[in-house]
Amino acid sequence: MQLTFLGTGDVRQVPVYGCDCPACSTARQDRRLRRKPCSALLELGELRILLDGGLTDLAERFAPGDLNAILLTHYHVDHVQGLFHLRWGLNDSIPVYGPDDRNGCADLLKHPGILDFRPPLTAFVPFQLDELKITPLPLQHSKPTFGYLFEHDGQHLAYLTDTVGLPEKTECFLQNFDNLEVVIDCSQPPRPEPPRNHNDLNLVIEIHTRLHSRRTWLTHIGHEMDAWLIDNGLPTGLYVAQDGQTLV
Repeated sequence: MQLTFLGTGDVRQVPVYGCDCPACSTARQDRRLRRKPCSALLELGELRILLDGGLTDLAERFAPGDLNAILLTHYHVDHVQGLFHLRWGLNDSIPVYGPDDRNGCADLLKHPGILDFRPPLTAFVPFQLDELKITPLPLQHSKPTFGYLFEHDGQHLAYLTDTVGLPEKTECFLQNFDNLEVVIDCSQPPRPEPPRNHNDLNLVIEIHTRLHSRRTWLTHIGHEMDAWLIDNGLPTGLYVAQDGQTLV
């Protein structure tokens, strides 16, 4: 099971238009530090699953037949905007799985084109794609949102974005797994007040500690978090994901 971070940025991405903070200025000079919309590619043998469709160049990245499925966390535009162009492709049909959100995003569900939207997933009810077991996990966000636990051959990978904290049932469920690898929303640096719609680093450290995860990877990162990281380190076991990085 292999996960490649295609994008690790929040809705504004990095660099932010018009911003001259240290993180944005550095990212303009070094393309390796840029962050595109939060997205990933999960691969297991010949199986290839796109996690979220916020990248706007999907039709260029993937040829017909390259993707076996698309798995959506939720229908905010920065997680589905690339699907609006991809849907009008030809000679392909791509199954799309996600949470129950009848409003979706604009007319995407009404006019899906080549996107084969499957019935909404149910929280904590696992399903199989080839040899991969996938369990939808409720998250706390401003739209119906799922994280996902991926299991194969003793590997356990939890992909948890977008969220602010974790619902009690989701946290209790994940505490049952040893050797857990976690990818989690960390949009903001440590805040003195509780964050509203996305994790700050304080929340991520608490979650990492309670889940006893082997490694916790930060994604959905904003430019303020990147600026904070220039002068600060992370506790043991926490790592910053970068666009293009692969976990095996």
